[in-house]
Amino acid sequence: MLHGWRFLVTGTGVAGAYAGRLLHLLGAEVARTQTCGIAALDEGQGSWNGKIAGLAGIIDNNPGGSWGEAPVVVAPPERPPAQAWAESGLMALSGDPDGPPLAAPGWTASYIRGAGLAVSLLARVAGARIDVDGLALAAQRAALAGLRRAGHTSVGGACRLLRSSDGWLAVSLARPDDFHLLPAWVGDGPGHPWERVAAHVASVSSRESTATAQLLGLAAAPVGRHRPRRLTPWHVDTSSSTHRRPARPVVLDLSSLWAGPLASELLRLGGARVIKVESVSRPDGARRGSPAFFDALNAGKERVVLDLEADAGRQRLVELLHLADLVVESSRPRVMRHWGIDVEALVQDAGLTWIGITGYGRKPPNEQRVAFGDDAAAAAGVVSTAPDGDPRFCGDALADPVTGLHAAVAGLAAMVGGGAHLIDVALADVSAHLLLGADAAP
Repeated sequence: MLHGWRFLVTGTGVAGAYAGRLLHLLGAEVARTQTCGIAALDEGQGSWNGKIAGLAGIIDNNPGGSWGEAPVVVAPPERPPAQAWAESGLMALSGDPDGPPLAAPGWTASYIRGAGLAVSLLARVAGARIDVDGLALAAQRAALAGLRRAGHTSVGGACRLLRSSDGWLAVSLARPDDFHLLPAWVGDGPGHPWERVAAHVASVSSRESTATAQLLGLAAAPVGRHRPRRLTPWHVDTSSSTHRRPARPVVLDLSSLWAGPLASELLRLGGARVIKVESVSRPDGARRGSPAFFDALNAGKERVVLDLEADAGRQRLVELLHLADLVVESSRPRVMRHWGIDVEALVQDAGLTWIGITGYGRKPPNEQRVAFGDDAAAAAGVVSTAPDGDPRFCGDALADPVTGLHAAVAGLAAMVGGGAHLIDVALADVSAHLLLGADAAP
């Protein structure tokens, strides 16, 4: 994607190092220096360092050449991780409702800031001037909906951390149909559904409970046991490296909920034309939540509603796919196959870039595994630790916004660098990438 591009990261902060790491993973050559070394910081940008805390000024948008001509990220001084987490509002969403707010593990806050820096830089290279505060985006839903921390219950209320016979399990019951599947998983009987789930989980091993839940299409995962497939937040299969993007690429947004819509919104802010496609029978599930939050992610996009169970609706979808330069979607691979869409062939033949967001990846054995933001983050170990030593939810469905940010980095890289790519972005893998520590430095 970014092969042949050079970027300069100046400053010693972890956020800047992480931004450089993401650019490097996408093929760019990245150098770091402790001081800027360039006299003038793009005067037309104004008071860049006063706009949003933690974001950098970006100068010169010409690829190649000497390092003096490379796009530059000016990383601010690093704040202690707990301070950055607290200032973002995310600490207020972590911990028990009647206990102290809790910190995130490691340098999570700095890495999220770094992903925002990378988005801002690539958007600037694409011709748009935006400042992306990744931490503010991660706290956005809770701020707009008035959500609060709830300990072993997620901020949004759909996920629980439950003690199993050999550890902890994160279980999400986010869809109305999930409750109808409970008798097949935990048996039928008296009591509140969550009480029955907790009793079942406590009686068996995490592996046994998770395996049965997965077979039923329920989102459940042992806390902290997910190991990423690779030390990158994405997997990129490149079909062509020569296909060029138009000045204003068309992005078709087939995604729903949070991660995908956030990614496509950042691509829109980066200069793309975004068309959001919804199904008549299954509109975006985020519509059931805060209208203000839904509008924050989607109000600026064009909207098309299709009956995807009808031949005419599917044909119109194919026409839109051939119009698109990039596609963002967040369904399991079998959904596209059900609609008669051959993703790999589209990437190869139509020259588009496809960003597929899933829970655990597009490839077997996890291609059909269901995940949501809270359980995917917990699966990777992105949880807060309470004074009693037990896990608590860390932020609000954190895997969703951080995956949206990382998907946007990859999408903007495709806009800038061109080519046709299939980009596999998994909620659990991106979450695990937040715990890589020093390995995240380029």
